[in-house]
Amino acid sequence: MNKAANPSKNRGNIQNTPHLRFNPLEQEWVLVSPHRTQRPWLGKVEAAPSNGQPPYDPSCYLCPGNVRAGGVHNPNYKSILAFDNDFPALLPDAADFAEGKGRLLMARSERGICRVVCFSPRHDITISQMSGEELEAVVGALIAESESLSKIPWVRYVQIFENRGDLMGASNPHPHCQIWATSTQPNLPAKESNSFSEYWSAHSSCLLCEYLQAELELQERIVWQNDAFVVLVPFWAVWPFETLLLSKRHVASLAEFSPQERCLLGRILGQTTSGYDKLFDVSFPYSMGFHQCPSDEEPHPEWHLHAHYYPPLLRSATVRKFMVGFELLGTPQRDFTPEYAAGRLRQVAGAPHGGPASETQP
Repeated sequence: MNKAANPSKNRGNIQNTPHLRFNPLEQEWVLVSPHRTQRPWLGKVEAAPSNGQPPYDPSCYLCPGNVRAGGVHNPNYKSILAFDNDFPALLPDAADFAEGKGRLLMARSERGICRVVCFSPRHDITISQMSGEELEAVVGALIAESESLSKIPWVRYVQIFENRGDLMGASNPHPHCQIWATSTQPNLPAKESNSFSEYWSAHSSCLLCEYLQAELELQERIVWQNDAFVVLVPFWAVWPFETLLLSKRHVASLAEFSPQERCLLGRILGQTTSGYDKLFDVSFPYSMGFHQCPSDEEPHPEWHLHAHYYPPLLRSATVRKFMVGFELLGTPQRDFTPEYAAGRLRQVAGAPHGGPASETQP
């Protein structure tokens, strides 16, 4: 008997029936199981992330005037501090080599530069608490760092990312991010590059431009927007309150933004993170990062700059999602739908409701 020829007699819908959703950026499927949201939780419960930090910590190696590794003293900076990571994962002068045996045992050297950017001299502040002017300074610093690194002849990709909170492995609560410049394109941006190129070749249009237009028409998963940017819960989201930040204008890199767009980018970064903080009334942990085109001095009309937010919290400040079992060995899976997540984020942030998101899930 053909298994595919025996569909269930019960017709479900996307809000109450297990189903797969396609992620066109990574060309992978995500399993959504909205019927599982009522299951009891007897698993691991985390301690609530702490919000209490002093404005200045004499033991913090990122605070102004303090000593870092090797006896280096931070300047008494008043706004932004950027420096080479004292414990980098990559080295710019790594010896060149390629080793292996056949097609299955392969290794090669990787050069890179690891930078740290402190957003503020204050130890007790986060992106969500910064003023518009402070956020604009952060965006300006990230763009300047990205431009500078991308001009190095052997650099092929510049990855900006922020890990917020010890739950995400942040080794220091001082507000900062990292920038890694690499001699090859990392795995996820490389997957996106392939998807962008294939879509551009097949349709002569941008994958994310068309996706954004569809989301703006539906208004189901839009959370925040301004004149230049949209933050939404992607249709294929894996993490419970994952969001995708998209430029409304088709640009390939941060360097292409106008002064007005830089200002608006800073403001929506603040709006997004403050919205997260309000969800469970806690300094919300996440990993986020910008994905922009490769730094290879080639035109990339297919590329559309965007940023991913991956927060792990699930039901409260003390319960988080784990990627284990079927998700680790098979297909990523989520319980409540992206539409429900978008509705929750709009609700706590006081944003207008954008569409018929399900409010009946937990």
